[in-house]
Amino acid sequence: MKIYNSLTRRKEEFKPIQEGKAGIYACGPTVYNYFHIGNARPFITFDVLRRQLEREGYDVTFVQNFTDIDDKMIRRANEEGITVRELADRFIAEYYTDARALGIRPATVHPKATDHIQEIIQLITKLIDNGHAYAVPSGDVYYRVSAFPGYGKLSGQRTEDREMGASERLNVETDKEAAEDFTLWKAQKPGEPAWDSPWGKGRPGWHIECSAMSMKYLGDTFDIHCGGKDLLFPHHENEIAQSEGATGKPYVHYWMHNGFINVDNQKMSKSLNNFFTVRDISAEFDLEAVRLFMLSAHYRSPINFSREQIEAASASLNRLYTARDQLLFLKEHCREKELTEEENAYLGRVAEYEKRFDTAMDDDLNTADALGAIFEMVKDANVTLNDTSSLRAVEQTLKSLKALCDVLGILAKQEETLPEEIQQMVNERAEARKNKNWARSDELRDAIKAAGYILEDTKQGQKVRKDV
Repeated sequence: MKIYNSLTRRKEEFKPIQEGKAGIYACGPTVYNYFHIGNARPFITFDVLRRQLEREGYDVTFVQNFTDIDDKMIRRANEEGITVRELADRFIAEYYTDARALGIRPATVHPKATDHIQEIIQLITKLIDNGHAYAVPSGDVYYRVSAFPGYGKLSGQRTEDREMGASERLNVETDKEAAEDFTLWKAQKPGEPAWDSPWGKGRPGWHIECSAMSMKYLGDTFDIHCGGKDLLFPHHENEIAQSEGATGKPYVHYWMHNGFINVDNQKMSKSLNNFFTVRDISAEFDLEAVRLFMLSAHYRSPINFSREQIEAASASLNRLYTARDQLLFLKEHCREKELTEEENAYLGRVAEYEKRFDTAMDDDLNTADALGAIFEMVKDANVTLNDTSSLRAVEQTLKSLKALCDVLGILAKQEETLPEEIQQMVNERAEARKNKNWARSDELRDAIKAAGYILEDTKQGQKVRKDV
């Protein structure tokens, strides 16, 4: 697999530190609200990265954190009259609900910042001891950017251009040695949660949390760190400075960043009233279609979210489910027999579609071209296979379709038993057709459609499935 490495600004062959294993750290949500559509893109993208590496035989350790202490969290918890922990627990649970609906698998480890205070304190202590950080009388601790000559190597930003994170901008800092220095530990303010430390009660800064958690679970140096392009600077730049400043070793070998999402061709912003959470979108759209939409463009390219785009993705998803259901239907009706010459040639094409899928995925996770290979396979299957085909040809096609779609996390809905009232209408319609009562047949077909099911008439009988 070739990966575009944000650090070197070129595609590089993925060579893991440990043969057959891959360690990935993905920045997770700050859990003070439902996550928004912009967050969903990296969550989906790097879930697919993990799945493809597993398809290629890697044993993947995938770590995605929860930031559960933060200025925004403190503010919202105070507004609601609850503790920060109660707020975090609520929205961690909500994260899992929305992630599951988007087809995002749980990480190998989901560490929470507040469960790793000791590791954070130890890392800060190491940085102070080797001159990369300093404490001030107020109880704050800062990273000394001038002590790390490599600062800016990921983003290309100069130290004097460093923009403070949102949590740092909330308070004017006057006791730093230099304007570019950033917070590692924040002294407690009245009413804030705090932990004991060598510098007094306080809490960690945002950047140090990810350094401590990633190195705890993946080691001082690990394979891949990923996240949204918005995190490249200053968050990921600061992670490098902290981690390499503490260990003297390379922090990460490959950095991956996904592009931005626009909404109706405008930058997503609360002020423009185009800021949508995944929970908002789920009220109108099937989130599996949202996932397919996200994968329809290369992850590093900007993507435009609109109702028309999601409706198009829904139609594409319907095509895949129709193809799957047709294959399942043929599996029940086709017989075991020798493959014909035409079927042998067809299965050769199926193998070629799989190869094209993997080639696309190995080219910096080109999901758009990978989807193209899947849809070409579906088109070929629709033309080639019928109820006279051999069972083996049908089963191999179904196996390939499921395997490729599983890497993308789509086509995941299981076949459902029809509700009793729908099955009764299907049975009644079959009887009406048998009696050539076409008016009643059409009436029942429309009723079945209105109930959210698609009905097709075939030589083998009626096929019914839920409309996605």
